[in-house]
Amino acid sequence: MKHAFNLILFALPLVLWGQNTTTDSALTSEQMIASIIKETGAAIVPNTVDVIKQGNPETRVTGIATCMFATMDVLRKAVEKNCNLIIVHEPLYYNHLDKTEQFQQDAVFLEKKKFIEDHNLVVWRFHDYIHRIPSDGIISGMVEKLGWENNRVKDNPYKFSFPKITLTGLLKNLKETFPENNFHVIGDPEMELSNVMYIPGSSGSQVHISQLQDPSVDVVVAGEVPQWETYEYARDAVLQGRKKAVVFIGHINSEEYGMKFCADWLGKFVKGIPIHFIECGSSYWSY
Repeated sequence: MKHAFNLILFALPLVLWGQNTTTDSALTSEQMIASIIKETGAAIVPNTVDVIKQGNPETRVTGIATCMFATMDVLRKAVEKNCNLIIVHEPLYYNHLDKTEQFQQDAVFLEKKKFIEDHNLVVWRFHDYIHRIPSDGIISGMVEKLGWENNRVKDNPYKFSFPKITLTGLLKNLKETFPENNFHVIGDPEMELSNVMYIPGSSGSQVHISQLQDPSVDVVVAGEVPQWETYEYARDAVLQGRKKAVVFIGHINSEEYGMKFCADWLGKFVKGIPIHFIECGSSYWSY
């Protein structure tokens, strides 16, 4: 969904609480969440989506699971690991603001909601604030996953510089990271490139196009967008002979390992509570 580039924000019902190092294993979910937000060092985000999506804020935390989406499989694995605070990056119930009015008679929604209730889970979305960790927590995790640490441009966590390679060479690099997934590509396979802008998630075509307009950007690597937007702008640019390209790797691929970063980061200041990253993987398979 929309992230740090183009946020659609909701209400913040948390009263910030916390300390630099959490050592009390009897913290409530609400207290733990407040301490995590404080640790990001970010200013309070008005109308944030980073709220408890389901569960009792007074629930004592026995373990933390971080994930991209709290799928049924992720929830089951969290219960197996005795984790009752589920920290998700994306929505729990199928839309950005987790509005559930339309699902009140829906069997899929009701079963998922019941599972969370039956196991006394608390599901909290960590979206706006993790993007505000210095250098962006989601990007930091993805850089580690991609192996692009040495390519990161100073003072811009989203930009990467490579020795001259072709678009096909870049795609081979990405395929090594995501061997089970296909990508949507617009551009000349033999185009030489150096500068890549990485735009995760669903930032929107305005963000993609603004980067394609930048003379210093050769390729945009992005999560997803409606096909009638950035796809068509990029196609026209290529047909006009412009040396530009876009690679869509999928929303989950583009952000998921940011939640691995999240688990590692939490381990630096949350003490005495087990923390696990649970991978959800792509929501679809490619035929």
